[in-house]
Amino acid sequence: MKFFEGRPLLLTAMLVSITVHVHAQSRVPETDTQNWNDVLFSIPMSKRVDFALQGTLRIGDNITTPVDERWGLGWVIKVNKYLTFTPNYFHREARPPHTRLEHEDRVTLGAVVQKSIGKFTLSDRNWVEHRWRIPQIDAWRYRNRVRLEHPFKVNKTNLTWFVSNEVFYDWSFHDWVRNRAAVGAMHTFNKHFTGELYYMRQNDGRTRPGDIHIIGTVMRFRL
Repeated sequence: MKFFEGRPLLLTAMLVSITVHVHAQSRVPETDTQNWNDVLFSIPMSKRVDFALQGTLRIGDNITTPVDERWGLGWVIKVNKYLTFTPNYFHREARPPHTRLEHEDRVTLGAVVQKSIGKFTLSDRNWVEHRWRIPQIDAWRYRNRVRLEHPFKVNKTNLTWFVSNEVFYDWSFHDWVRNRAAVGAMHTFNKHFTGELYYMRQNDGRTRPGDIHIIGTVMRFRL
């Protein structure tokens, strides 16, 4: 290439510039703002057992691009008014910003302990999960979420506010790797539909993006 003859410094500078540009484009951001949307269907099988279906869409990259899609199924087994078991399975397809496609199949065995304290409702959800992942390694994980709820009214509309905090322990790191704190409100429109709106802050120093601001919705349908 005659243009570069005698111009080694110019050629070197151009190659460095291109390398830096490609690296910047491919680097996964540490933080993000996302919109999470869950749709849940409960189908009563008996007085104590519901069959459950779930679909999820998460929009990330500062709420511009779908980055996570998942669907699942499971059961809600009500032992009594204090204890519920929730075994479930779901499949996940995800593409975090500027990175490669991820596939995951997950099986979860969960239990929720719930108790009323006056007008407050306190629940403690415990999940143990096994995750079959590509390209990451398979892993076991424990999750614990504590949630406090209380009813209130806006004009004549009955609502329930809630606050929650969830911690994650991952055996592949042998460490507590993630924390999610949330605040929101829900409204029971009728016996078949309940809607929920919340803000959540996730902190995670292991994944990318790990520190996330989340505006989320949950729509629960009981058939």
